[in-house]
Amino acid sequence: MLIVDSQVHVWPPDRPDRPLLRDGRENSPYRYEQLLADMERAGVDRAILVPPSIEGDRNDYALEAAQKHPGRFAVMGRFPLHSGRDKNLLAGWRAQPGMLGVRLTFHRDADRPWLTDGTGDWFWPEAERANVPVMVHAPERLAEIGVIAAHHPGLTLIIDHMGFARATIDAQTKDAAARICALARHPNVSVKVSALPCFSTEPYPFRNLREPLARVIDAFGPRRAFWGSDITRVPKSVGYRQVVTHFTEQLDFLARDDLAWIMGRALMECLRWRAD
Repeated sequence: MLIVDSQVHVWPPDRPDRPLLRDGRENSPYRYEQLLADMERAGVDRAILVPPSIEGDRNDYALEAAQKHPGRFAVMGRFPLHSGRDKNLLAGWRAQPGMLGVRLTFHRDADRPWLTDGTGDWFWPEAERANVPVMVHAPERLAEIGVIAAHHPGLTLIIDHMGFARATIDAQTKDAAARICALARHPNVSVKVSALPCFSTEPYPFRNLREPLARVIDAFGPRRAFWGSDITRVPKSVGYRQVVTHFTEQLDFLARDDLAWIMGRALMECLRWRAD
């Protein structure tokens, strides 16, 4: 079974010519060389690299990884939405070796308004026209994402982490699952069933997430649900291999063929990432 991680952050060490944007955490580096070693131990074949917010809108480190290891890595890059009204930049986005699409976030005070204040209005029709897939993290603005999906049916939208926010824990996941399932009626919307250990205080295999996870997968179907780890964010008590086996060994409600789509095949097809 091909296993493709739909989200991993990598970043190099902090240095004077490459300062990280501090967010109150240590921000120890997670190099792509370390990720490769971790993937080998966990049984992960490929990974989508998502540059972290601590690097601003830089994509060069992730692209370096993808260009050195094209069979292992590809990138959903950060885009200068607030200052990048450059249609040519978006039209040529996938021409960058290793780049498959854009990842946008609307969950912090600085970027949350951009989804509704007009800042991002130009972007959606241009991404649709350029056929650039977009991953979106906007847990408090799922209804607005639904409106965008309806207005731009040719736009490929992928919702991060089942639409869950950081505070979506344990019993709160049931209502949160209902909110994301409301978007399943849009055929151009898919969902990353990712970062699951972050949303449970129970130990592996996080049995209290079974019902909301099954509900989301049932709503979207296995060809629009993409497994992912977000490994730098999960609790330290959970290993990368466990994030994999949570799906491959613990979810007996999934048929083997459906599991193969969720664990990698569907994401490869959605992002048009060639297998060779």
